[in-house]
Amino acid sequence: MANSRAALGCINFLSHGTLEARDLDRTREFYENCLGLEVVRTSPRSLMIRLGGNNTIAVVQNPKKPAMPLLNHNGLDVATREDVERCHKELDANKEKWGIQKITKPADQHGTYSFYFSDLDENWWEILTNPPGGYAWMFSQGGDLERWGAGESDKVNPNQYKPREGTRR
Repeated sequence: MANSRAALGCINFLSHGTLEARDLDRTREFYENCLGLEVVRTSPRSLMIRLGGNNTIAVVQNPKKPAMPLLNHNGLDVATREDVERCHKELDANKEKWGIQKITKPADQHGTYSFYFSDLDENWWEILTNPPGGYAWMFSQGGDLERWGAGESDKVNPNQYKPREGTRR
């Protein structure tokens, strides 16, 4: 629904974002066979991915792409803590097969249970427990975070992430 009070009040859908990939064929294999994403080849240099809704991510080939900062990650929702643990175990055990560059340990953080990993293109992902619809529930609360007090007891905040000494971000 468009916000008629906004300067650009005609915008009605946040349709997509963009990621970069170094090798589209390898990236597609990872997205389809590891993450289970829907993938469509849109050109010799690009893919379109999605899962569970109409919002999509364009993936554009850039062999010289830099590493993505962790805070620019993409979230992949699961239903339970056990699902988070299972996904972590699979990725950690098969880092070489899937090209996983880095992986954190699962932890309770920012109101959910999750871990982060950097894929073969050094794009960061978070696998997290979330209710159906992801973070959409926040919009039904009315007002901003501080009004309803979410996140007050978080011990780990990804917005304050600092890499360990000797690691790249």
